[in-house]
Amino acid sequence: MKIAIAQMNCIVGDIAGNVAQIIAYSQQAKAQGASLVVTPELSLCGYPPEDLLLRDDFLQACARGLKQLCEETQGLTLIVGHPHQVGEFCYNAASVIQHGKILATYHKHSLPNYSVFDEKRYFAAGAHALVFEHQDVNIGVLICADVWEPAPALKAKAAGAQLLIALNASPFHIEKHRTRLEVLRERVAETNLPIMYINMVGGQDELVFDGGSFVLSDTGAITHHLNAFEQALAIVDCQAAMPLTGKVAPHLSLEASVYQALTLGLHDYVRKNGFPGVVLGLSGGIDSALTLAIAVDALGAEQVHAVLMSSEFTANMSVDDAVEMANILGVKHSLIPIVTLFEHFRSALSTEFAGLPFDTTEENLQARIRGMLLMALSNKFGSIVVTTGNKSEMAVGYCTLYGDMAGGFALLKDVPKTLVYKLSQYRNSLSQVIPQRVITRPPSAELRENQLDQDSLPPYEILDGIIEAYVEDDLSRADIIAQGYQAADVSRVMKLIDRNEYKRRQAPVGVRITDRGFGKDRRYPITVKLDFDTLFTE
Repeated sequence: MKIAIAQMNCIVGDIAGNVAQIIAYSQQAKAQGASLVVTPELSLCGYPPEDLLLRDDFLQACARGLKQLCEETQGLTLIVGHPHQVGEFCYNAASVIQHGKILATYHKHSLPNYSVFDEKRYFAAGAHALVFEHQDVNIGVLICADVWEPAPALKAKAAGAQLLIALNASPFHIEKHRTRLEVLRERVAETNLPIMYINMVGGQDELVFDGGSFVLSDTGAITHHLNAFEQALAIVDCQAAMPLTGKVAPHLSLEASVYQALTLGLHDYVRKNGFPGVVLGLSGGIDSALTLAIAVDALGAEQVHAVLMSSEFTANMSVDDAVEMANILGVKHSLIPIVTLFEHFRSALSTEFAGLPFDTTEENLQARIRGMLLMALSNKFGSIVVTTGNKSEMAVGYCTLYGDMAGGFALLKDVPKTLVYKLSQYRNSLSQVIPQRVITRPPSAELRENQLDQDSLPPYEILDGIIEAYVEDDLSRADIIAQGYQAADVSRVMKLIDRNEYKRRQAPVGVRITDRGFGKDRRYPITVKLDFDTLFTE
């Protein structure tokens, strides 16, 4: 028996396009001798469809797409993920199509309602196992979160399953794939059954689905592993219910996986939303350098426009390094100094600001001038502005609303500063595109004389550690201090994080690469009075 795994890049709402893609994969699989084709979770409509699921016309279109698949996938068996309306209830479903008809439909049991998931808003939970016979093998069907707990797999085994197939739309974050393998091996140990794990690939707003579909034998050994972050069709040969050994893709390092996630996330956001390219501010600093490298890798140099907007505080080496990198990558780059514009703004405000010292107001004004210029270029030529700020800056508000935050996509929004350095070194290990001085020199916003980031912030190693503990791990002030951080640093960083929630609410969407990003993951009130120095103390 040959089973085809279709690791698809679906587009939310593009039912016709997704159906055409499923048909194309089915035809390829049939030509390679496969008798069964498996697609990811909600492959018919894309994941997550969110409030599209509240529309009757959308659900009706999904039903028509399913009917088309029945008509155009004759001669093989197809398992397809789709929403399924039954009376007043909607289910996250997987249907088995055979001989032009729906043989059976499975309804997802476990509906995740945490982190980036809110399936209980849209779906009712199923309760029954689905086991169907294919070439004398009883195959049990599961959907994504069903494999994260024992009961659904055990129900399928009790119903006679000899092989489990799980359809997934499981988004990427650091170490997510290792966790998947651990969880699936637990299901194998409990059921003594082989499992095929089929995952979606592609970017969808802040989410990136990394693919990496795999097959585990009844002992938990990996028999097949598809490349991550790539569309693919893989044929799995089975002896009865047992998968035979096939191709296993090499493991990706942390830096490689994050870099590929960012690249795919940007590529798909730009392409799926129909932008002709991107425009970004190139400062000569490491954040914009990494953003430029990823943008070129994602879209090609011809689709990237870098803009250098020097001020009186911009060091000559910053301009030199930015120009050097733009030339290395072969991107269009423009030099638009903001010195005169800044003088005009200060002159216009001179009466209002008379007698007041230069402070963050003037610093932010420079950032806003740059944001205004980038948005003008975007408006004129249609390219989307990609902002360059990182998670460390977003966390503590070391960014300017309507300035460096102005844009349509925040590529590094979930990337801590310490990881920015690692990713830059990783990219240069492939080919030298970021000038080494950009990586080694102390970071600076260059908004005043002799400015360094560390004048305003704790060292990034300390800052990122506190951010991870507070934002990603939900640790208390006392617990973070117990990790070895100074109490003053902890209190300050926690207050800055909460105080700047209003900025993050207005930030563009950006790729999520940690298990708690600033987006759907973390929902904190803007208006809140909470003193962590005195909270729960006697």
